[in-house]
Amino acid sequence: MEKHMNQNRRSFLRTSSAAAMAGMFFPAMGSMTTPAAFKTPASAGFRLVVMATNWGFNGTTDAFCAAAKKEGYDGIEVWWPAEAAQQKELFDALKKHDLQVGFLCGGYQADFKEHLDFFKGAVKAAATNGFRPPVYINCHSGRDHFSYEENKAFIDVTAALSAQTGITICHETHRSRMLFAAHIARQFLEKNPSLQLTLDISHWCNVHESMLGDQKEAVALALERTAHIHARIGHPEGPQVNDPRAPEWEAVVKQHFDWWDVVAERKRKQGAVMTVLTEFGPPNYMPVLPYTRQPVADQWAINVHMMKTLRNRYQ
Repeated sequence: MEKHMNQNRRSFLRTSSAAAMAGMFFPAMGSMTTPAAFKTPASAGFRLVVMATNWGFNGTTDAFCAAAKKEGYDGIEVWWPAEAAQQKELFDALKKHDLQVGFLCGGYQADFKEHLDFFKGAVKAAATNGFRPPVYINCHSGRDHFSYEENKAFIDVTAALSAQTGITICHETHRSRMLFAAHIARQFLEKNPSLQLTLDISHWCNVHESMLGDQKEAVALALERTAHIHARIGHPEGPQVNDPRAPEWEAVVKQHFDWWDVVAERKRKQGAVMTVLTEFGPPNYMPVLPYTRQPVADQWAINVHMMKTLRNRYQ
């Protein structure tokens, strides 16, 4: 029995590897790599700023910054480091490699008060750090099981801090967080005019198990209030396709770019900065082959592909 299982396992791995290699020969989809057809020319001040994620990067902060700079990124998005030594290491690397920075802030505590207190400390420290202000702060805000009033407290904190510092502080459409679903986010947006979003719409595709065709009003409102984008491609059964370059994902890739085009059109008209993070993640976001846990695609290469596609389309 064990011998038979091992033979099947080897056969599966050979078949899977062959399929993965075959996928490498499909051309990247050309429609998304050409400039979008915008209604009006960009106003003065518009520019695209593309950030790299250190999620899944194995190496030092300096090595990550060097790699991001070499690929052509404008900056990086990382979690606000709590320790002074980590902060110095980060800002030294940013200066050395001439990179901009956006910070992630959030809490993890199940208790509302503990969570809010931790969040307040992190977001205030990120906004008022003694090195230099970030381009933006992206918040993993609250929890899906907190009440509306409890989650609203996170918006109130960031609205006051943003007014005080002038820093864009936005709240991410992320599973398990305050804005985990389109219809829930719509309620927050309608009741809180100061609320700005980090749009990671891949989560909503997964949560609603659809490409959101029945959530058009909520999506339209979210696009109006998007300050920052996380450019990952989701689908009805997951928050990340295995490789956006593969032809079987053409329809869902196009839908994401259609959404992002709306944000780009508004930013161009306003003459505003458009910040985007390429955020395809490592395992277990990245699917893996069974038994070996080998990723089915190269996370870093996909993110670089997304960065170049975004530049070709929006710059």
